[in-house]
Amino acid sequence: MEEAKKHEITIFIDAKRFQVDKTSMTGAEIKGLAGIDAQYQLYLEERGDNPDKTIGDTEALALKNDMHFYAIPPTTFGRDSEE
Repeated sequence: MEEAKKHEITIFIDAKRFQVDKTSMTGAEIKGLAGIDAQYQLYLEERGDNPDKTIGDTEALALKNDMHFYAIPPTTFGRDSEE
């Protein structure tokens, strides 16, 4: 039996620290980990002048230490009415 090597990765979601033992997670999994509403949009903070990256719910992302994510409610983008 092969023993799986645990490698914990530290990520930050809305300024809260999380330890994960996965090397990849989807946007939906990241939001679920932090208890973020499924309708919120998830972003990965990029370094320097690079624009932050939108992470879709089904998009798998390779995780690295010290990644920072944040979520924004859909109404922030000027939607006045519910469809």
